[in-house]
Amino acid sequence: QVQLVESGGGLVQAGGSLRLSCAASGRTFNSYDMGWFRQAPGKEREFVAAMTWSGGSTLYADSVKGRFTISRDNAKNTMYLQMISLKPEDTAAYYCAARYYRGRGNFYSQREYDYWGQGTQVTVSS
Repeated sequence: QVQLVESGGGLVQAGGSLRLSCAASGRTFNSYDMGWFRQAPGKEREFVAAMTWSGGSTLYADSVKGRFTISRDNAKNTMYLQMISLKPEDTAAYYCAARYYRGRGNFYSQREYDYWGQGTQVTVSS
């Protein structure tokens, strides 16, 4: 089992930057593909980015490509989401998620992930 704790959210002006972290418990962090999702008020949770267990492959939602970068440090059991050029529409609660590695899958789907964090709020003011 994996427990996930997000941090790094906050209030930032449009055009600013934030780096989110997701700390994972357990010794098998490198057995998990990882993802970031977000949920704005009144909207469904949506995919943001994902990275395979090895870090060899990444996926991004079109809305964040070129602005967000997902990374992980398996030695520290931590995943990151570097966000630059933030926009008001990026305002949401951001969640990290873990998927026990089992080969190919639909990383864009919430159903693919086995564990979730509690979320960290990102608010971008205009």
